[in-house]
Amino acid sequence: MPKTRYHNVDNVSTDKSLKEFRQWREERRRKKKDYSYVVPNTPPKVSYLSENRLENTITWIGHSTFFLQYEGMNIITDPIWARRLGFEKRLGQPGIPLSEVPPIDLILISHSHYDHLHIASIRKLYRAGTTLVVPVGLKRKMLRKGFHNCVEMEWWQEITLGKIKLSFVPTQHWTRRTPWDTNTSHWGGYILEPADSGNQKSSPNLYFAGDSGYFPGFKEIGNRYKIDIALVPIGAYEPEWFMTSQHVNPEEAIQAFLDVGAETMIPMHYGTFRLADDTAREALDRMENARVKHAISEERIRILGYGETLVVQKENRTSGE
Repeated sequence: MPKTRYHNVDNVSTDKSLKEFRQWREERRRKKKDYSYVVPNTPPKVSYLSENRLENTITWIGHSTFFLQYEGMNIITDPIWARRLGFEKRLGQPGIPLSEVPPIDLILISHSHYDHLHIASIRKLYRAGTTLVVPVGLKRKMLRKGFHNCVEMEWWQEITLGKIKLSFVPTQHWTRRTPWDTNTSHWGGYILEPADSGNQKSSPNLYFAGDSGYFPGFKEIGNRYKIDIALVPIGAYEPEWFMTSQHVNPEEAIQAFLDVGAETMIPMHYGTFRLADDTAREALDRMENARVKHAISEERIRILGYGETLVVQKENRTSGE
C-alpha cells in the first residue's frame, strides 16, 4: 500500500536537487563567519517553575524548544536537548538541564525533523501523565517508540486537553528522517487558548509557529485566531536561494508576526545549532532593522536568553523572571 504524502498550501515545493545542495556546500566553504556571539544563558528559576501552577510562563530552552506553563499545564515544544545534531555541536547550553525540567503534561511536535523531534529527549520527558501531540502521519511511529498516549492532528483541527483548546495550523515546510519517509507526515504550528471561553480571559492566546517559509497561511491564521504572543523562527535562512521555501529570514519573520496580528513576538530557531550559514548576531541584527523599518515598538519583541522566563500576566502584561 503506497504511503500518504503530505503537501504545502498551493503545493509549494521545498525539494532541492543534489546539484543545488553541492552548490550550497561550495559556497559555505568560501564564507568567513564570525561565530563569537553566543546567546547568553540565564540561570533558570527551577524552584519557581517547579512549584508554579497558577501563572502562565514562557521559558526558552533553545532552538524551538520552550517550557511553557499555561492554564495549569507544563508543556514542552519540539524537545531537543542533544549535544550534537549530526556533525554540528550545540552552540549553547540548554536553558534548563533535562534532569531539572518539571514534570511534563503535554509535548507538542511541529514536525519530524531531528532538530524538532529528538526521541532521546522525549524519552526523558515522557511519563504516565504526559500527552504527546504530533502531526498527522506520525502517530504510528511514536506508538512503536512506546509513547502510547499520543494524539495526531490535522491542519485546522481543534481539540481540548485539560483547560487548553489546542489548534494545529499550517506551515510551509517538509519532513524526512530516513531516505524513504519524505513527507509521510505533516508539519504545522499550534495555537493555545483557554478552553473555557465563557470565563473572563486570564490567559493570552499563544502561537507556536513551528518551522516555516513565508507563505499566505500566516495571514489566514491571523484571520481565524486572536493571537497575543507569537513564538516565531528567525534563523537558518542563509543562503536564501536555497532556504527561502522552508525557512523565513528575519524580515519575513517580522512580516509573519504582523500577518498573524500578535501583540508580542518571541524569536526562536536561531543560535543553537548551525543549520545554515547565518549567525545568531546576523539574525538578531536583521530582525532589529526590520522592527525599526515597520515602526514596531521595542517592547513588543521580547528576546529571551537560554533559561530566561517570561511571566505572562492578565491582559498580555509580561515581566521578566
